[in-house]
Amino acid sequence: MPVDLNTSVPHSARIYDFLLGGKDNFEADRQAAAAIVESSPSLPISMRANRQYMARVAHYLAAERGIRQFLDIGTGLPTSPNLHEVVQAVDPQSRIVYVDNDPIVLVHARALLTSLPAGSTAYLDADLQDVETILTSSEVKQSLDFSRPVSISLIAVLQFIIDEDEAHRIIDGLLAPFPAGSTLAISTVTAHNPQAVAAAASYRARGIAAKERTDDEVRALFRDTELVDPGVVLVNRWRPAEEIDDSHVQMSGGVGVKR
Repeated sequence: MPVDLNTSVPHSARIYDFLLGGKDNFEADRQAAAAIVESSPSLPISMRANRQYMARVAHYLAAERGIRQFLDIGTGLPTSPNLHEVVQAVDPQSRIVYVDNDPIVLVHARALLTSLPAGSTAYLDADLQDVETILTSSEVKQSLDFSRPVSISLIAVLQFIIDEDEAHRIIDGLLAPFPAGSTLAISTVTAHNPQAVAAAASYRARGIAAKERTDDEVRALFRDTELVDPGVVLVNRWRPAEEIDDSHVQMSGGVGVKR
């Protein structure tokens, strides 16, 4: 079946891909990226910092907390290191379900995100806001054991949910069927960096919903979990592996464990 792409309209996943140096983007995405970077020059650095944060979080969850099941929503276009590469390097039997609703993401995911034979990866075309569809899908039900802890990853996606009640509904619904010890990993645009605020405004000007959040608003997203040290911080400050100037980082996040 041919993929139906509206290449004349910029898409957040393809803008992200372009700013990370990828090739799976179109002229509308590149034009939008250029305009966004004009108001927010450090955005590419911030996006790389966010990708490194995802990898550190995934390694921590697999190596230190023993999580072997991962539900990654808002996957985006494949960019190494991908989540399954990180966690299957810890345990090849790890199981991952990737979820996105951009057709080009799913095409590339199915082609490039290949599991080690001992584990599995599955790919689901679904919207973040359609929690019931995600949780009742055959991909999730066949891949994940609901009686064992699962890590839910919402990396660089919640900034596109601008209503706080809706963000809480999504998170509450995703966590509900999984047992205590399951985890929630978030990164989202911070309101504490002027460039991040400008970038969010630039996204909105191009018809892409986007919202920056204060640290208190991000902490509130973890209301039914216990935050792992160091809590909600800029992503470069979460158990850092290298020094990145805070002024370049436009995302904050953290990891919570379901009580």
